[in-house]
Amino acid sequence: MMDKLWAPWRSKYIYMRKHKGCIFCGARTVKDTKKRYIVERSEHSFSMLNIFPYNNGHVMAAPYRHVGSLELLSKEELSDLVNLVNRTKVLLDKKLKPHGYNIGINIGKVAGAGFAGHVHIHIVPRWAGDVNFMPVTADAKIVSESLDAMYDILKRGQR
Repeated sequence: MMDKLWAPWRSKYIYMRKHKGCIFCGARTVKDTKKRYIVERSEHSFSMLNIFPYNNGHVMAAPYRHVGSLELLSKEELSDLVNLVNRTKVLLDKKLKPHGYNIGINIGKVAGAGFAGHVHIHIVPRWAGDVNFMPVTADAKIVSESLDAMYDILKRGQR
């Protein structure tokens, strides 16, 4: 049974994971949007590719303000965030043509939130057959596109 996959291009993301602090607060004002894979900015929120994706095109949408739960957002912030999630889904529909989505929010560490202090919404495209034998036999998930390639697809290119 294989327990390792060789993917040296991912090393920069592994090293970034050790970074202390909130990834969303660190990304919300960055000038080089490609460096942090910022897909879109709106008045109160922004979206970015997840650098540890569950699947190709995994995007996270977050408010600019650092709050841990949805009820702490103003009506304007919440509306803006949900509208951004909708626009992100439409973009993914157009560029990647998935068969479905997992869209969800993990609130609190016990619920699986990697950054529990800054609420965010995961938008994960899904395709029929995108789960194969690898998670079962090797405890590994295959993501076939690099983050740079996915960013270019979402920002410019067509599939």
